[in-house]
Amino acid sequence: MQTSKIIKTAFLKSALTEENPHISTSAVIDWLKERNNAIKVHVNKIRFDQMKHWAFDQNRGLLGHSSGKFFTIEGMNVKTNWGKVPEWEQPIINQPEVGYLGIITKEFNGILYFLLQAKIEPGNVNNVQLSPTLQATRSNYTQVHKGKKPMYLEYFQNASKDQVVLDQLQSEQGARFLRKRNRNIIIKIEEDIEVHEDFIWLSLGQIKKLIRHDNLVNMDTRTVISGISYENKNLSIQLNDFLTDVLINNTFETGMILSALNNSYSMHSFDQILNWITALKCSFDLEISSKSIYEIKDWYVEDKEIRHAKNKYFKVIATEVEIENREVTSWTQPLVEPLQEGLIAFIVKKINGVYHFLVQAKLECGNFDIIEMAPTVQCLTDSYSESVFLPFLSDVLNPKPGSVRFDSLQSEEGGRFYREQNRNIIIEADDEFPIEVPPNYIWVTLNQLNAFLKFNNYLNIQSRSLISAISFL
Repeated sequence: MQTSKIIKTAFLKSALTEENPHISTSAVIDWLKERNNAIKVHVNKIRFDQMKHWAFDQNRGLLGHSSGKFFTIEGMNVKTNWGKVPEWEQPIINQPEVGYLGIITKEFNGILYFLLQAKIEPGNVNNVQLSPTLQATRSNYTQVHKGKKPMYLEYFQNASKDQVVLDQLQSEQGARFLRKRNRNIIIKIEEDIEVHEDFIWLSLGQIKKLIRHDNLVNMDTRTVISGISYENKNLSIQLNDFLTDVLINNTFETGMILSALNNSYSMHSFDQILNWITALKCSFDLEISSKSIYEIKDWYVEDKEIRHAKNKYFKVIATEVEIENREVTSWTQPLVEPLQEGLIAFIVKKINGVYHFLVQAKLECGNFDIIEMAPTVQCLTDSYSESVFLPFLSDVLNPKPGSVRFDSLQSEEGGRFYREQNRNIIIEADDEFPIEVPPNYIWVTLNQLNAFLKFNNYLNIQSRSLISAISFL
């Protein structure tokens, strides 16, 4: 759903604002530490047979919940003509439900603020992270777990068309989830609202500043705000001196504003980029078939984990969880534990005076539509070996002095992944960096990336994580 011209102006003003009558950015970090100290959290690894309501189904060859809801861990065979590995097998999370990732916004003194939650997920690296107002699977908000309903659920269920300012179906990790999507939604309210203990109003500028810190803003918040579009032909007239004062300095941040607002001077038109990715989708095959978790090649089901024969990639573990302030305070569940940190990087370069992002087309086995746009580099750390060639990896691992514009560790979704974090980097290339790139890469402006985010299944979640980190301040 496309936002109105008025709300796009409000989004940009919020992205250019760090002032907050409710709380300063530095105080947010202290508040998160306080919430961490105030809430008791225990997450222990256990045997699979110690989990309650979760069990292996020998006949179907999967690990699932007794309700038939939430998700299952299944086996999968993959065949493709993409890349150097034509066939492999692996476990995958099958969660067909579409959940809510929703943020409530409200204007205070002419600035739009976002209601975020200090939320703990069992797999979080540092327990408390800033989450959307509402972060819930269908099984959660329909209370399959017999617990309380999530706070503020009714605002999203009862939102009028005029209140909804962003509404997108977006994918999750294609290498770990089977065709998983969530509803990314932002609503705007006018009335006063009770702010519960673990919730806080923040400007978009504050949120983006906080993303510069390691593991403070969770993946779900990042994917929602990445979908925000700012482009508006009448924007400069509406913002007047407000925007002029910001753009007076020629900095990387102001360059990002121009890349977000400018729909001219791009190297490729929107239709050309659409043709590029459509042609790739038609050129490559992705054939997946279900297979018993006990029979997938090179994987072992053991008492405490499902692991690869070479202890690579990831493993599935069983956990026992106690978190005081959740709708249900104790439960057990499987989690996916990574065995390496990941690297996610965009290389950006000024072309025709406007910053362009070097995007790659990437096939992952769980993708809804075969190929999605991914960052320039997206890999695990074991891909650094000399036997594996990855385009532009050396440019990211050995950046030129002063070229790194963003560098932080960001967590993956703690409700499914155990202490998984990836290094997120944005690097500015100089004039010597080539414009000519391999066929599955293309230069795209931020404005064009935002345009593709209005549609489903074009930008993967790693791209969206990096886009969310782009600050205009």
